[in-house]
Amino acid sequence: MIRKNFLSFFLLLVFSSLAIAQEPTPTPAPTPAKKANQRPAETTPKNAEPFDNADVKTMAEKCVTLQTEAGDIQLEFFPETAPETVRNFLNLVAIKFYDTTVFSRVVPNFVVQGGNFSTRQERTMELYERSQRRLKDEPNQVKHERGIISMARSDEPDSATTHFFIIVADSASNLDSKFAAFGRVIKGMEIADAINKMPVVNEKPEKPVRLLKAVIEPCPIKTEQ
Repeated sequence: MIRKNFLSFFLLLVFSSLAIAQEPTPTPAPTPAKKANQRPAETTPKNAEPFDNADVKTMAEKCVTLQTEAGDIQLEFFPETAPETVRNFLNLVAIKFYDTTVFSRVVPNFVVQGGNFSTRQERTMELYERSQRRLKDEPNQVKHERGIISMARSDEPDSATTHFFIIVADSASNLDSKFAAFGRVIKGMEIADAINKMPVVNEKPEKPVRLLKAVIEPCPIKTEQ
């Protein structure tokens, strides 16, 4: 009797082990679904600037006021003839590059020049690196006449960076088709004249006029005469 019971118990253990071995493998837990409001990957370039993708029409509608210690000078631009030069200038104004710089070069009865990073009151590595970015030349048919704003550069091609100048002479035809004329003064030319008349030594003003702030604003609506 004992032997019979033992045999029955042994067979029960064997069948139980076989049943356990044949059980299916557990199904892995499902991967959690992504959140509906999950933020997309960053696609904007790290050094992107406000006017990088602006078209000609958008840039043509923008004017800039140079708020100087001597008074305000208002500028309009020619993006149809010098689009990348205008874009560069508007970007520099937008990132406040020109704020607190001075008109560091004055050639009497000829030009006043600004945009020198080294004259800025507060200088950062980021703005320094921006000041080293070179601009492709965009010589065009705009005449360098009184009130025109153009980019300064060395004799080397494509060497313009952030320096700009305003013509105060009636004409500077020797610059035509060589430098990128990209805008003109529409208000405050008397301020540029006043800066040009200040005492200088070797084209360096004894007391440079500071550009307190440059501001982008919509151009005034032109009325027909």
